[in-house]
Amino acid sequence: MFVTFPNSPFRLFKPFEPAGDQPQAIEKLVEGIEDGLAYQTLLGVTGSGKTYTMANVIARLGRPALIMAPNKTLAAQLYSEMREFFPENAVEYFVSYYDYYQPEAYVPSRDMFIEKDSSINEHIEQMRLSATKSLLERR
Repeated sequence: MFVTFPNSPFRLFKPFEPAGDQPQAIEKLVEGIEDGLAYQTLLGVTGSGKTYTMANVIARLGRPALIMAPNKTLAAQLYSEMREFFPENAVEYFVSYYDYYQPEAYVPSRDMFIEKDSSINEHIEQMRLSATKSLLERR
């Protein structure tokens, strides 16, 4: 089921209603953003529905969001889930395009210099360009 909110350009795919602490968390996060709070923290154990809660907040506010993750694995998971929640809206993915990166180094004990080596993932590079374009062109 798709849901739209007043003055929001987003259509949220809602496979189920928020449950447990989610409705209260959604309301408090929305209120905090509308009140101009610079920082808020959403805490929850794995599988508690934090991503779904974030999707609801984004849809209700009708404002684009930048979601940051500490590693590529979590970034890919968040990207995949947000695409499911917003299949009709732009959801972009921006991570390092290196599959492998070895910076240059000097090993003093062997008086040896190691050259920089890397492998770039072209598909991820295209996704990065799309994300950058989206940031620059969308409001």
